[in-house]
Amino acid sequence: MHAPHKRAARRNARPVRIAVVALGLSLTAIPVAAHAGAPTHQAAQQPSAAVRPAATVAAATGLDDPAKKEIAMQLVSSAENSSLDWKAQYKYIEDIDDDRGYTAGIIGFCSGTGDMLDLVELYTERKPDNILAKYLPALRKVDGTPSHEGLDPNFTKDWVKAASDSAFRKAQDDERDRVYFNPAVKRGKADGVGTLGQFAYYDAIVMHGDGGDSTSFSSIRKRALSKAKPPSQGGDEVTYLNAFLDARVWAMKQEEAHEDTSRVDTAQRVFLKKRNLNLDPPLDWKVYGDSFHIG
Repeated sequence: MHAPHKRAARRNARPVRIAVVALGLSLTAIPVAAHAGAPTHQAAQQPSAAVRPAATVAAATGLDDPAKKEIAMQLVSSAENSSLDWKAQYKYIEDIDDDRGYTAGIIGFCSGTGDMLDLVELYTERKPDNILAKYLPALRKVDGTPSHEGLDPNFTKDWVKAASDSAFRKAQDDERDRVYFNPAVKRGKADGVGTLGQFAYYDAIVMHGDGGDSTSFSSIRKRALSKAKPPSQGGDEVTYLNAFLDARVWAMKQEEAHEDTSRVDTAQRVFLKKRNLNLDPPLDWKVYGDSFHIG
């Protein structure tokens, strides 16, 4: 279950959907278990990416590799849902009092930020008679507000019912990839960062969106670039990612709902200190005081 301070805020995060192409990625299951023991991170058994050429870093591995994508989903779920079982979140929905209306699904689609509307529109394009289609007028009306007008009292129940439909789960996957995952991976590869850097980008877009305000992903990246060069410009990868995470923490602290920065401090920063730039298991981290392990 989400705690109120764990919600992702997406401001102005509504790219126009011209076409949605299913990636067709079959996410590889990775054994996972909550782990309360001492962290035992292990870096990749290769020369440090910090001293390899930028092109090699970018090509070594990517977050879009099915096994790495599965890890990314679990890492985000640990912060968003206090669980590694991200597939259990298709049916999740609640209002966590963050002024974004209902928050729901695997990536926290919000009725007040437009991405929930985009999701239900896509679902309805593919399956016109779905149980959520009747809420489209209300979702359009509450977009940009925390209001539940036209959604209560049955929207949450119908969302849970819809989550049993494979077409709705597929729509959630596709919108997550279109709006958040694919742009993060593309930008990360262009900047020459490896899997960890691409994940740092993805987690930032999930929380902050990529709008035009000072705490959006693009603004976070711009702040980082003012402090360090990315590998694509000849910079050191570890130095650049530290600058990016510094900028991310600054952005999080601008909003009370994000003042706990442990998803960076005791997760991403831990992997970076170990120079585990490929996010190779085993991975041990903490978020909001909870310990997690991927073996």
